Amino acid sequence: MIGRVLAVTGAALLLAGCGVGTGTVATEQLRIMVPNAAGGGYDTTARIAAGVIEVEAIDERPEIFNLEGASGGAGLARTVHERGNGDLMMMMGLGVVGSIHTNRTTASLDDVTPIARLMSEPEVVLVSSGSRHQDIGSLVREWRAHPRRVVVGGGSLAGGPDHLATHLLAEAVGIDPRDVRYRQYDGGGPLLAALFSGRVDVAVSGVLENIDQVRTGAVRVLAVTGDRRVPGVDAPTLRGAGVPLEFSNWRGLVAPPGLTGAERDRLIDLVTRMHDSASWREAERANGWTDEFVTGDAFGAFLADESDRVRAVLARLGV
Repeated sequence: MIGRVLAVTGAALLLAGCGVGTGTVATEQLRIMVPNAAGGGYDTTARIAAGVIEVEAIDERPEIFNLEGASGGAGLARTVHERGNGDLMMMMGLGVVGSIHTNRTTASLDDVTPIARLMSEPEVVLVSSGSRHQDIGSLVREWRAHPRRVVVGGGSLAGGPDHLATHLLAEAVGIDPRDVRYRQYDGGGPLLAALFSGRVDVAVSGVLENIDQVRTGAVRVLAVTGDRRVPGVDAPTLRGAGVPLEFSNWRGLVAPPGLTGAERDRLIDLVTRMHDSASWREAERANGWTDEFVTGDAFGAFLADESDRVRAVLARLGV
């Protein structure tokens, strides 16, 4: 089974440059929009999902296409514009929620049809393999002593998971979040390049976007932000290292507004069958994901609560 899922994952990643388009005509083939560049966490998750749907003979492999802009705001606006299109879903997560509050988008999560939250994953606190910091305690001591000297890189704008995790971590260790020097990069590739070149001292990012570099030893994980250690990652949780913080990102699927009950139920059923498959379970284990599956109205209630939470955190942090 492991080989089977790795083949699914590999096939999905090989398609990272394929299926990219911006057509607006609805088709009978399911399409999944990724609201940022190829290669990121949303993109990889969408392509793994498409591979599982095909391998498990649930449906024809969905077409994946990328629509970048406004940290997911452009994709959200496009989804809302596609009103009544029952052959489209958008992969999203905490970053899209944050973009609503920081980019003043006209589209709202109230405008979409919630399909399913799939899973959650922690962030990781990374340094290059040559860094002087061997553990999170070493980094925290330097950060406290010289908060304006330590440059933290992330792949999300204000309100996104990397940004929120960085500032919540600063708050948790007694650093004024307003003193954080956070630099945003467009995805995991540019962020890792900045880390390796020394333009940032530390990176805060998702597990999935960095797992290959972790496995090869190119980067060192000082801590993971979730409530449990990640299999295959030799690093403690923040709480296990004495830092009072737990933080997780999540990903899910939404569809355009104006769907019939039958169209909504069809998408929920398809995603449920994917989630319940052996291939998806193996993908969760392989990528360090925590199953957080919830569908329909329950996912919609979660989206509303998450939007309120992000708004409150940004206001409290003053960033």
